[in-house]
Amino acid sequence: MARAKKLFTIGYEQTPSSAVLDELEKAGVKLLVDVRAVASSRRPGFSKNQLAAGLDGRGIAYLHLRGLGTPKDGREAARSGAFETLHKIYSKHLKTPQAREELDELSALVKKSGPVCILCYERDHKQCHRQWIAEIIENRDGVRVENLAAKQV
Repeated sequence: MARAKKLFTIGYEQTPSSAVLDELEKAGVKLLVDVRAVASSRRPGFSKNQLAAGLDGRGIAYLHLRGLGTPKDGREAARSGAFETLHKIYSKHLKTPQAREELDELSALVKKSGPVCILCYERDHKQCHRQWIAEIIENRDGVRVENLAAKQV
């Protein structure tokens, strides 16, 4: 019987980009899928172009699936600690055509690509929308989900 594919997740909160890249490389990730609605960051190395360049230097491909990002009202709910509100907002968002299409794209990539990892900001996957994305892919495709955590500074 074939081994189940893995889907990794990682957040970069309080973590330098080099530590995140090291963790991805150590896990054997071949594709990083950025699931932030806005792929920019005040943290050095995590804006879209900087991140893609750093990944490329490690032999890891980069893809931004903006449609799987949290809508603005969901990001505001997360910042205020209203996690239940975030969940309601994000559940509704996942029913949009763009989110459904990008979820299908992610599903296909996990099935056919080397190890895939989804990235967002929050260090704790239990406080991030990527947890729900990973659960959907896990249930739909029978993949195993592993949450990575890079060394903090």
